[in-house]
Amino acid sequence: MLRLKKAHRPMATPMHRRTLLALAPAALLAACQEKMPTTVSTTPKIELAGLARAIDAIAARARPATLGVGLINLESGETFTLNAERAFPMMSVFKMLLGAAALSEVDAGRVMLDERLLLLEAQLSPPFSPIAAAFPGRREYTVNDLLTAAVVDSDNTAADVLMKRIGGPGALTAWMTGKHLKGLRVDRYEREMVPEAFGMASFRPAWNSESGFATAKAAVPPQTRMAAMRAFMADPRDTATPRGMLEFLQQLDRGDLISPASTKRLLQLMGRTPRGADRLKAGLPRDAFFAHKPGTSGTDQGLSLAHNDVGVFTLADGRSYAVCAFLSGSTLDEAGRDAIVSEVAAACVRAIG
Repeated sequence: MLRLKKAHRPMATPMHRRTLLALAPAALLAACQEKMPTTVSTTPKIELAGLARAIDAIAARARPATLGVGLINLESGETFTLNAERAFPMMSVFKMLLGAAALSEVDAGRVMLDERLLLLEAQLSPPFSPIAAAFPGRREYTVNDLLTAAVVDSDNTAADVLMKRIGGPGALTAWMTGKHLKGLRVDRYEREMVPEAFGMASFRPAWNSESGFATAKAAVPPQTRMAAMRAFMADPRDTATPRGMLEFLQQLDRGDLISPASTKRLLQLMGRTPRGADRLKAGLPRDAFFAHKPGTSGTDQGLSLAHNDVGVFTLADGRSYAVCAFLSGSTLDEAGRDAIVSEVAAACVRAIG
């Protein structure tokens, strides 16, 4: 269901200004109150009606897949959504949430970025994982190595080991709950989620290579894999709603989730990822900076479970927006799926002027 919303929430005050206001004596604030300028949005409004028409047309071309879209002006809070409350499989998009939670542990002093971890074979996860491919040639990694590999390279082993280090999916869920984030769920490790998506047995080390995993997957009867895939797309676990994802990105941009240094680190890592270059990024102006995290399920029997991209983009004139696109159940090839997602970004850019 399409929903258009103009947010009436007061615009967030920048972090440095909030700090100054908190430290200022009450008398000084009272004396200066009349002289302080009123904070208003300086960005143009989103052309909501035109964006709705454009996104509806893109969603129609994507069928039988379901498309979820979110766009928010990070200055004014004005918002557009399609299927705002529908839960979509996140796939590797969750590694952005994991990165924020891990950096929160760093901020609290419970985890150190230079802490070294020695990997065992039993800790390796299914592809995609350059860390698993390099094992046992390299076995030692710092927390920062794992954070970078998970967010930039989307390494499954890095994500699972980092998740375990901060306490597992339950700890990540508790962190999101503590931040009042809704519409986001992280329930499983990659080594649990990926095999389940295709009706496979529990993960074993022999499956940590591309060829080993492909052989084990092919051993599952096609009808069993298809049933498992359809069940996976309907499963509420490890999902995000467009509204929930926009809320996360907005809070991240505001600096409400982690320290300023950690916020900067995470956004820089998201800006470095080479993955998903033909998705949302392809529909943005070339001079825009885009900090994002794609998520991909791969395909089986012509069906893609998830083809996603989410992030924050800043235009050359300084305007910033959060955007997300979730595509589930697509029968298009990879180029076709990429085109759907990039068209979402292009429509958003036209709508913001």
